[in-house]
Amino acid sequence: MTKRLTIVAFIGIFLAGFLFLRGPTPHIAIKAETLTTVSGIALTNTMITGWVVVATIAIGLFLGTRKWNLVPSGVQNFLEAAFEGFYTLVTNIAGEKNGRRFFPVVATIFFFIVISNWMSLLPGFNMIGWVGSPEDAETQIEEHGFVHGIIFDDTGLGDIRFIPLSSPGNLRVTSDTSVIEEGDPEGEQKYDEAVADGKFVGELIPLLRGVNTDLNTPLAIAIAAFIAVEFWGISSLGLLTYGKKFFNFSGPIDFFVGILELVSEMVRLVSFTFRLFGNMFAGEVVILMFTFLTPLIITLPFYGLEIFVGAIQAFIFSMLTLVFAVMAVSHHGGGEHEEHSGQTAHDEAIDHSTAAHQQPA
Repeated sequence: MTKRLTIVAFIGIFLAGFLFLRGPTPHIAIKAETLTTVSGIALTNTMITGWVVVATIAIGLFLGTRKWNLVPSGVQNFLEAAFEGFYTLVTNIAGEKNGRRFFPVVATIFFFIVISNWMSLLPGFNMIGWVGSPEDAETQIEEHGFVHGIIFDDTGLGDIRFIPLSSPGNLRVTSDTSVIEEGDPEGEQKYDEAVADGKFVGELIPLLRGVNTDLNTPLAIAIAAFIAVEFWGISSLGLLTYGKKFFNFSGPIDFFVGILELVSEMVRLVSFTFRLFGNMFAGEVVILMFTFLTPLIITLPFYGLEIFVGAIQAFIFSMLTLVFAVMAVSHHGGGEHEEHSGQTAHDEAIDHSTAAHQQPA
């Protein structure tokens, strides 16, 4: 009996969402939408989201650590467990000495990406904003006689607009009366009727959008990781020794291998950027489309999947940065063991020299 009621409830919720809660076909844009321009600099919605993420992290850390106790509990216990677990993972891979050097950058990359990815799943993202147009409205009217986009209703509360939900008479499967397509032959008539009814036509310019769905953010993180790796390599081995990895003139084969290493080093920027961007943008599109097709029940599993994917992408990005850093500070595969051996031999030589000087004549 319980199983049957569950199935009936599932079907009922699905039908209710399909009939009454579906919105129009969402507008998918690869480029982040510009909210305004400040001194010639475009202020995009992903930039706003990035600032929100940074502020959330800073406030969360402040509130979680303002009352630091010797015996952790509550939020402090969670923060200590998270950071200690990640620190242990980093030092197990890179060793204690290098792990302490790499941890701040690697941990920052991981926690920023994972929090950014998870925050983009919160209600309000890609849903709240204002009515705009990807093209100038006046230009569209001059060329076509109408503005294409979604028809928004006026709430009567100033500039607040909303999109009417679906109904049994407008299932929005083969046709959508709330959308004016770009090449619609009846577009001018629909636009005039919408304006006469006090409605607005355009696209939703969301105030908040996932940070990593903007190609610029993954690229910026990839560049920061690249610079950190090169800095660690040069500071550990010296400019000449580290540069010999890419420019080796001892023979034609070594020279060719060095060029391949250089190309591989630069390709990391591309792979880092598009792996993170592609996964997060695709996830956003999937959620938007399933929210349009089947709200409520069937959309929920995709939110769970995106929570998992968001964490995995953050982990992959940070761990690859860590692995490349370990490779950068390793001298011809010697790694940290060789570095420690060399340092130990150097210290022993200094000790012997000091003892010899201290011996009485």
